[in-house]
Amino acid sequence: MRLFAATAGSSSQEIMQKVAWERRDFLRTTGGVGLGSTLVGLTPFLRAVSAPRIKKIVVVTFGGGARDQETFAPEGQENIPNLIKELIPQSTFFTQVVNRGILGHYVATASLATGAYESVNNFASVPPEHPTIFEYFRRELKRPASDAWVVAPSNGFNRIGESSHRSYGPGFGAGVILPKHLLASAIAGPNTDYQHLLRDNYETPFHTPKLAGNEFQMRQLEGILKLSVSDFTAHARTLSSPDELSIYIARQLMRQLAPSMLWVTLHDIDIAHAGAFSLYVEGIRRTDRLCLELWKEIQGQPEYAGKTAMFILPDFGRDADMDSGGNGFQHHRTGDALSRTTWMMVMAPGIREGVIVDRAIQSIDLVPTLGSLLGISPSFAQGQPIPEVV
Repeated sequence: MRLFAATAGSSSQEIMQKVAWERRDFLRTTGGVGLGSTLVGLTPFLRAVSAPRIKKIVVVTFGGGARDQETFAPEGQENIPNLIKELIPQSTFFTQVVNRGILGHYVATASLATGAYESVNNFASVPPEHPTIFEYFRRELKRPASDAWVVAPSNGFNRIGESSHRSYGPGFGAGVILPKHLLASAIAGPNTDYQHLLRDNYETPFHTPKLAGNEFQMRQLEGILKLSVSDFTAHARTLSSPDELSIYIARQLMRQLAPSMLWVTLHDIDIAHAGAFSLYVEGIRRTDRLCLELWKEIQGQPEYAGKTAMFILPDFGRDADMDSGGNGFQHHRTGDALSRTTWMMVMAPGIREGVIVDRAIQSIDLVPTLGSLLGISPSFAQGQPIPEVV
């Protein structure tokens, strides 16, 4: 891949810009992508076209971003056919999203949800220190608890729904559903039929934080999701991965409650920590498919169609093969420019479709952008609204 041959002796900023250019060029030269009218290298002054006010927000993040070799590069595009052929042509696509914070999955996702670089222990059961977008949303717009939900990949995310900030905190957060925890409670004991859905943390498999906070309880399964234990476990038996279980829960939430704010964190790609390249690529392909399925669900639901903004982005990247301090696809330990430079796509009514934006933005710009779309002020966020979206 040309990018890695060109980075020797380059500064972090130069490497990040090269990543953006590579992604842009890969997309422009891909047959069938449908980007013939793409505007490249946009300035911050080109904004989304006028559109009805956004009523719903769906955010999809996934742990341990896939590298370009396995995604946007020519040799990797076969792994993301739905992103390239279906979703990117409908989106404004940002090629250079920089994460300047801690590269751990919980803390990085917490930073995405607060718009501030969190410094909490990545492996401790603690809430974010800054208010989350869910708290801003519910407090300022006086929305009920049923209107904001997080579907999270593991027990380590059980506190992400609300912060420890004294002006917000308990009472204003999102409900958190941990599908693996829900399934483990439903089957009530060891069962080999479900072991492939229950592994909790690919990076530290022996660490399971104590559950606390407002995580979803078993007794709510039937009352909120309208699922009996037998129906839930029977459907789970047909699924091949934890992320498929998460999307199943997300779709049930949309159909039963139609929440205005839905945050889904996928995690299958992070199987890379196990060192199995084939499973890592399988995770990429599955994530690609599930993102399209969720977008189609949005378009097929009257409560969501035509009034929903969907954001898709990794929490951060992975190590390069050429970095002697890393482990290639397996980990994200170096904190180098390639580990920090990801991407984001935004699909919404009024968004400019088939547009590629090369300029650098930060991952913490997400919350201020969501705030602008919803008409709220995330006053403790450190990022800035993204003009091309708002």
